[in-house]
Amino acid sequence: MADPFHHPGRPDIRGPLRYIWWLIVSQRRRVLTGSLLGSAWMVGLMVPPYLLSRAIDDGLTAGNSSALFGWTGALFGVGVLNAWLAVMRHRVMTRVRMDAAFRSVRVVTEHTTRLGDVLARRTSSSEILTIGFGDVAQTANVLTITGPGVGAVLAYAVAALLLLSVSAPLALVVLLGVPVLALVVGPLLGRLQRVETVYRDQYGLLTTRLVDLIEGLRVLGGLGGKEVYAERYRERSRALRAEGYRVGTVTSWIQALAVGLPTVFLAAVTWPAARLAADGSLTTGQLVSVYGYAAVLVVPVAFFIEGGYDLSRGRVAARRIIGFLALPPRSDDPSAGLDAPVGPAVLRDPASGVEVLPGRFTALTGARPQESARVVDRLGRFVDSEALWGGVPLRDIALTQVRERLLVADNEAALFAGTLRDAIGGRTEHSADALAEAVDAAMARDIVHALPEGLDSAVAAQGRDLSGGQRQRIRLARALLAAPEVLLAVEPTSAVDVHTEASMTTRLAAHRAGLTTVVTTTSPLVLDRADTVCYLVGGRVAATGTHRELLAGEAGYRRLVARDADDENDMSDEDGGLR
Repeated sequence: MADPFHHPGRPDIRGPLRYIWWLIVSQRRRVLTGSLLGSAWMVGLMVPPYLLSRAIDDGLTAGNSSALFGWTGALFGVGVLNAWLAVMRHRVMTRVRMDAAFRSVRVVTEHTTRLGDVLARRTSSSEILTIGFGDVAQTANVLTITGPGVGAVLAYAVAALLLLSVSAPLALVVLLGVPVLALVVGPLLGRLQRVETVYRDQYGLLTTRLVDLIEGLRVLGGLGGKEVYAERYRERSRALRAEGYRVGTVTSWIQALAVGLPTVFLAAVTWPAARLAADGSLTTGQLVSVYGYAAVLVVPVAFFIEGGYDLSRGRVAARRIIGFLALPPRSDDPSAGLDAPVGPAVLRDPASGVEVLPGRFTALTGARPQESARVVDRLGRFVDSEALWGGVPLRDIALTQVRERLLVADNEAALFAGTLRDAIGGRTEHSADALAEAVDAAMARDIVHALPEGLDSAVAAQGRDLSGGQRQRIRLARALLAAPEVLLAVEPTSAVDVHTEASMTTRLAAHRAGLTTVVTTTSPLVLDRADTVCYLVGGRVAATGTHRELLAGEAGYRRLVARDADDENDMSDEDGGLR
């Protein structure tokens, strides 16, 4: 199977069949082994009818006991060999399917990480889950045809040759029979691919709606739109069900033909053989062998139909996979580009006029918080912009260097399921002292003490078992523990009470002393601690200075801060200090 410690390779995404072929050639030795075993097993199924005919004609009919026992022994030996081949074929083909599945999972996962922050703008998480659990398995299942599928072709040819030695008309029936079956089933396979594509598209959309409904249930309940959205989901679900019935109709016909057509094929061969035996053109043993060949041919014929069915569905699934893999990341090679400044340097956003000096605590504020957040997105290189770092265009610097030294922390950052220690620690190991310092700086010590096992307590995905303020402090602790050269935090104290906010701000400033820190906020408690405040109006810097300087010289800033202070006091009085 795909080695988890080695790169899975570069997938061919020029088409669904090319992607499936890439899965095959990526494990060509195993596929070749499976093909040889499948071919030997399938061709081996043609041997027992021949041995049985010889046992009848040479032993039973002639009354020759030694010949009878000899051919019977050979029949037993071939049966044991075929059983072993069947076991080995199944094992190898299982590994082929698993390798293909794991290889697809790895390329999908690696591309997901390569897309990074642009992923949410390109596709939905539900679509990725559907690809990862459904389409990957369906595509991997196509590789089954590389084993018994190849063997089925050889068995078909061998059966025709064996029948040719018995009767040319019977061989002609076999040679013409399978193409006729393909003509019957072919249009249904094309129809299946079309309806499966429509069904898969609608299934992805419905899954996205379900995820949105679950994630926004609280908001929808507050707005009174829960029933409206649920009814829309029911309508889409009914439409998907109807489309599923269409898929089921085509599938049922294909599966019915997979069972019925081989039986018809068996009758088509047996009938003329019986007529030939009745007029003495065939011996009893030959009649039995013809019936045996035709009966065994049911297996490859069924594999032809099943293989076509799997390939039709696999092409639909592979098309979804390559569609995702074709989504372009912001940078194909994160390590390519210019070098970042050697040491701390000025960050500048020409679009807004914001200039962040190294080693200072800078606050961005304005009547529209989203304008400040957009500045952070540009300075953190989450959107394409003209932002500069040390005079070098940020977009031209190697992305790996940007991510290693600039960290954007926002309130929507994911909290992964696991222990609290893992949620804060991230990808690297940290000392107990560093972890404790980050927790204390984020005012999260009370969260650790409140949990039954402290830092080793389990935390649900997205911190669902924590309050909004607790999640915010956990996210801040994680950002502080990473100790980036530049920290850009979006509203890091918006979900906590006033007293906690004051302590968090003081500790944040102390913990980040000498490092570059940028926060977006309208809280006077945070603004008062900042070395520099950039007051934004219409997305542009209207004034820069300390909090007190702006209070004295900017009427708009004064009104903004006064309004926020009143809001804080009101919420503190009404909610017991909780914002």
